[in-house]
Amino acid sequence: MLFALPFPAIDPVLVEIGPFAIRWYALAYIVGLLGGWWYTRFLSRRSRPPVMSDADVDDLLVWATLGTILGGRLGYVVFYNAAHFLANPLEIPMLWHGGMSFHGGLVGVITATVLFCRSRGLSVARVGDLVALVAPLGLFFGRLANFINGELFGRPAPDVPWAMVFPHGGPLPRHPSQLYEATLEGLVLFCLLGLLWRFTALSRKPGQIIGLFLIGYGLSRITAEFFREPDAQIGFLAMGVTMGQILSLPMILAGIVVFVVARRAKPLAVPGGR
Repeated sequence: MLFALPFPAIDPVLVEIGPFAIRWYALAYIVGLLGGWWYTRFLSRRSRPPVMSDADVDDLLVWATLGTILGGRLGYVVFYNAAHFLANPLEIPMLWHGGMSFHGGLVGVITATVLFCRSRGLSVARVGDLVALVAPLGLFFGRLANFINGELFGRPAPDVPWAMVFPHGGPLPRHPSQLYEATLEGLVLFCLLGLLWRFTALSRKPGQIIGLFLIGYGLSRITAEFFREPDAQIGFLAMGVTMGQILSLPMILAGIVVFVVARRAKPLAVPGGR
């Protein structure tokens, strides 16, 4: 027996005035970045001593935005559709055609954060912890935008009561895997890291939150990939794994290393400081 919920057919374009259009996907990036900017300011001010000034947070937003866009696009080009873009290199900068990779965006943000901290004489570990705390906000809104666009849908699930028939997913009901990812990678990870930062002494040794974010996201992504349809141009890889799962494994290992190294470091000198 087939079960299926109706897919909420929401126009991907939120507002359109002549040639100018605002899409839900672009709005998700804007809300995620601005929300992250506000939350970073809040967290930095609550830290003792403050991690950085408000002006530094403002500038970090610009660096992180560039890192997200450049890294996300290059990651998609290299990891998910290299053959196509080698044959059509002029399409690489055409972001409006879609195609972003979280893992590439992560590398971009890490690179931007390290360069930013070195240019300002700031602690990479302390600033990185704040970036890790706010990153799930962007992931949450981004996955919601994927759902609205009807993209990155799940595998067929004819017996799941909440399965949906997506516009470009064929006739079979499928897992709404975008909502699974929004919950695991976004909401759950955001709450978990926030609680650990607020109610434990993890912040006394900067870098531990970074490690936990890498581990938490990697595990969440690997789990969600069991319900998500792999990219059509790649499909399943060896032993039925997906590209997202393969890219998440080194992320988990890196997170473990970062956490252990930070755990063994000397704690901040300020008693009770975050």
